[in-house]
Amino acid sequence: MSAALGYQHGCSAGLQKVNDTSRVIQTIVLMESLIGFTSNTLGMIINFDIHGNQIGSWSPPKTERQGFWEGVTGTRMDVKGGVPLNLKPNVMVCKAGNCEYRTVQDAVNAAPNNLVSERFVIWIKAGLYDEIVRVPMAKRNLVFLGDGMGQTVITGSLNVGNMANSGVTTFESATVGVLGDGFMARDVTIQNTAGAGAQQAVAFRSSSDRSVIENCEFLGNQDTLYVNSLRQYYKSCRIQGNVDFIFGNAAAFFQDCDILVSPRIVNPENGETNAVTAHGRIEPGQSTGFVFHNCSINGTPEYMKLYNSNPSVHRTYLGRPWKEYSRTVYIQCQFGDLINPDGWMPWSGEFALNTLYYGEFGNTGAGANAKERVLWSSQIPAQHVYSYSVQNFIQGDRWIPSCS
Repeated sequence: MSAALGYQHGCSAGLQKVNDTSRVIQTIVLMESLIGFTSNTLGMIINFDIHGNQIGSWSPPKTERQGFWEGVTGTRMDVKGGVPLNLKPNVMVCKAGNCEYRTVQDAVNAAPNNLVSERFVIWIKAGLYDEIVRVPMAKRNLVFLGDGMGQTVITGSLNVGNMANSGVTTFESATVGVLGDGFMARDVTIQNTAGAGAQQAVAFRSSSDRSVIENCEFLGNQDTLYVNSLRQYYKSCRIQGNVDFIFGNAAAFFQDCDILVSPRIVNPENGETNAVTAHGRIEPGQSTGFVFHNCSINGTPEYMKLYNSNPSVHRTYLGRPWKEYSRTVYIQCQFGDLINPDGWMPWSGEFALNTLYYGEFGNTGAGANAKERVLWSSQIPAQHVYSYSVQNFIQGDRWIPSCS
């Protein structure tokens, strides 16, 4: 239901950029009605879960800022799981040699539709694959296996800034875009190499429920990783960028990941303001948010050289609110000294500052001093920290394979 609401808002926003013909206006009105119905239904489901048939106790959904916390099961943040080992490839992809396919997309197209219990495993052998890859909704339970970060590389350069006249949107700029549920990937680098003037240029976009991404690398600048919707789990990944480079409205858990800020492409020595995340929760009832556990947030060697030369003009923040109920938490992470003492930055003026939830708990490092944080961020109470565990936040104990 949270994802449906997000999709409807996205459709409505997109239609408003098309034109003002009567048909478009009528469609927008219809979408707004659907948004109202979906929002009300989501609120009713939440209230029924809490209060049952006691309708007199029902009220609009609340957030952590209003003292509401989900119930907690278990006392462990992570799970011992990930992409299973010893998966047998169904097909192989390579640039040359005795493989079934030369491109990743051809292998995806060959996968059977709507798998339920079995997986279709694509071994992408070492090489540089310059192509745009799309995994449609019918391609469920696909697995990309590579030969390692930096060895198996899928690359593209679609972007909004230089290709707007060609109709490229942020959504369509992704080098790899996944819709099919149950997607998994391991030991692959996915990058967007769009240059100066590119603006939004996504490396990887996922709308795959119950997706598991392990030991993968995502390289870009603005909007590197589009964590669009539904439940996603990232383990031991490397994510690099600068402007809002982890964004979307999914319920996503990042475990043991390295998050690296890179220099801007144009005149990086002049300084910049970067936000690591831009979460897009639209309404308080949506069960979405970003959780970072035991991750490292730092800069690339190139960025740290710039930062150390003039810290006052190179500013990096943990996140900013893309939408009104943005939610992001960092738990037991390590922050480098590049993190600004404020911790978090506004999107524009006072927008969302009274409705977002930005939380921290048990973080360490030079950038983790909570005493100077902005007043509209929070320190997570110890008794509620497990609300953000893999088990409680994305129900990962039910679908993440136990062996990795």
